[in-house]
Amino acid sequence: MNIHEYQAKAVLREFGVPVPEGFPILNANEAAVAGAKLPGPVWVVKAQIHAGGRGKGKFKEAAAGEKGGVRLAKSVDEVKQYAAEMLGHTLVTIQTGEAGKQVNRLYVEDGSAIEKEFYLSLLVDRVTSRVAFVASTEGGMDIETVAHDTPEKIVTFSIDPATGVMPHHGRTLARALGLTGDLAKQAADIANKLYTAFVSKDMAMLEINPLIVTKDGKLRCLDAKIGFDSNSLYRHPEIAALRDETEEDAKEIEASHYDLNYIALDGTIGCMVNGAGLAMATMDIIKLYGEAPANFLDVGGGATREKVTAAFKIITADPKVKGILVNIFGGIMKCDVIAEGVIAAVREVGLQVPLVVRLEGTNVELGKDIIAKSGLNVIPADDLDDAAQKIVKAVKAAGGAH
Repeated sequence: MNIHEYQAKAVLREFGVPVPEGFPILNANEAAVAGAKLPGPVWVVKAQIHAGGRGKGKFKEAAAGEKGGVRLAKSVDEVKQYAAEMLGHTLVTIQTGEAGKQVNRLYVEDGSAIEKEFYLSLLVDRVTSRVAFVASTEGGMDIETVAHDTPEKIVTFSIDPATGVMPHHGRTLARALGLTGDLAKQAADIANKLYTAFVSKDMAMLEINPLIVTKDGKLRCLDAKIGFDSNSLYRHPEIAALRDETEEDAKEIEASHYDLNYIALDGTIGCMVNGAGLAMATMDIIKLYGEAPANFLDVGGGATREKVTAAFKIITADPKVKGILVNIFGGIMKCDVIAEGVIAAVREVGLQVPLVVRLEGTNVELGKDIIAKSGLNVIPADDLDDAAQKIVKAVKAAGGAH
């Protein structure tokens, strides 16, 4: 689960991490009040969306002006003006895609006098099974660009969970950023506090870009992006309460209510599969035969008829879907349960697009029999290759090709 920048900074503030003062706002009038509470003489007005690249982004609407989603204001009037221009308008960044995201929240923050900018993040390193720090002197830039063009400028080190952050980790971070003296001590202190926050709140990713040195010699986290392990949210109701569902796909939200692993994509063929590996293979072979998947959907190993019905409804709710491929290998999952769920869903929501079903494994003959006797126009398939070819052919025949 992701949260907004202002929420991330509030979480970090709980652990003593130095962040600028600021106020979240929902309308332009609140912007003026927020601006008046901050000392100035410079304010920063930031669009709050779950996507990076806001500063370089562009608004679709002319009324939003030509500046991006992060604007420097030199008066409270400018703060109010920028808020009015940005709220309710669609910001397009490198991470949102062409559709962009509507800006429903802003963050008005006290300006900072920047001397230097660094990059710092914490994430779970799957290779070492530890929390790793990633640091670079190239702050304010996309870390992917730095990794591609100048990988030698990125320093990574992991933390032993038995010891936590030790003094030598602080020295490693300071050395990676070229900091000495008091700034080196501040770097060690921030590293310790960020690690504590990361572990305490079950974060999956914590990115500070940029981490800055102010002109008066202070380290400060100027931006913050946090993602949490969704499986741990039951331990953190205070974090779960920060979820902004307006930033998420409605179908993905609905899927989460049924414990379904669903991710919306841009293709034309809806997929319902059990097992993440089989789901990935299904999407690949659809692409191989000339179409693209409309979603990733793993119904899991222990799905019930109700979950299968819900999954089918979610797939058909996507207007881009021109055909559906059900691909089930029954191990724990029984093919007859899948068949019953598909039949129940089709009868409830109707079937407006071609449907190909491939079943294999436990109770496969019973599952095939249920579908065959349903009287529904379902195309059976013998294996994955056969299923992919049939659904692509059916979609193209129906005029759904892209």
